Amino acid sequence: QVQLVESGGGLVQAGGSLRLSCAASGRSFSFYAMGWFRQAPGKEREFVAAVSRSGGNTYYVEAVKGRFTISRDNAKNTVYLQMNSLKPEDTAVYYCAADSDPIHTASRVPDEYDYWGQGTQVTVSS
Repeated sequence: QVQLVESGGGLVQAGGSLRLSCAASGRSFSFYAMGWFRQAPGKEREFVAAVSRSGGNTYYVEAVKGRFTISRDNAKNTVYLQMNSLKPEDTAVYYCAADSDPIHTASRVPDEYDYWGQGTQVTVSS
């Protein structure tokens, strides 16, 4: 089992940047593929980015490509989401998640993740 704690959210103006962190404790961090998801009020939770166990493969939703970067540091048991050129439509609660199934390189499907953090609010003002 793994526990996940996100941090780094906040209020930022459009065009600004934030770096989210997700610290993991418990079972070996490198055992898990990691993902970031977000949920805006009244909307479904959506995939943002995912990274494979080694960090060698990354995937993004089209809306954030070129602006967001997911990375991980297995020595520090942490996954990051660097968010640049933020837009008001990026406003949401951001969640990190861990996937233990070795079949999945880095899934885009929320139901394939076993563990979730509590979320961190990101608000982008126009």
